[in-house]
Formats: sequence, C-alpha cells, structure tokens
Amino acid sequence: MAHAYWNDWYFGWGWFLWFGFIFLLFSSIGNWGYSYRAHQRFGQLPGKDALDILKERYAKGEITREQLGIMRSEVAKV
Repeated sequence: MAHAYWNDWYFGWGWFLWFGFIFLLFSSIGNWGYSYRAHQRFGQLPGKDALDILKERYAKGEITREQLGIMRSEVAKV
C-alpha cells in the first residue's frame, strides 16, 4: 500500500482537474466581486438629491429663505 498516493488523482490528470476547479472557484468569486462593485458604482442614477435641488432653486431665486428653511426641514424628516 506504499504506492496509494500515486494513483490518478496525484500522478495522472487529477491535478489538472483540481487546478481547474480551484481556478473556476476563484474566478467566480472575482467576477462576483467586480460586478458587485460596478453595480454599486454605476447602478445609481447620477441625479441630485432633494437638498441639492432646493439649494439650486434658492440660488436661482425661485424660493425665499423662509421657504428654503421649511422645505429643508421637511426633507430632513423623510
């Protein structure tokens, strides 16, 4: 039984099978991580939040300072 470790899994093509399995495992994990990060970065709309819109409207003169304060407090509640 001294030659039990030199069967097909260690000496023949078995190493190729294990190498392929490990390669597929790492590449799948890497692909999942890359796609997760890409969707986090580019999945959101490049729009502005409500506070930015209110600041722009105040800068344009569409709303007064009092209206800005009221609307800002309403946005903070949400």
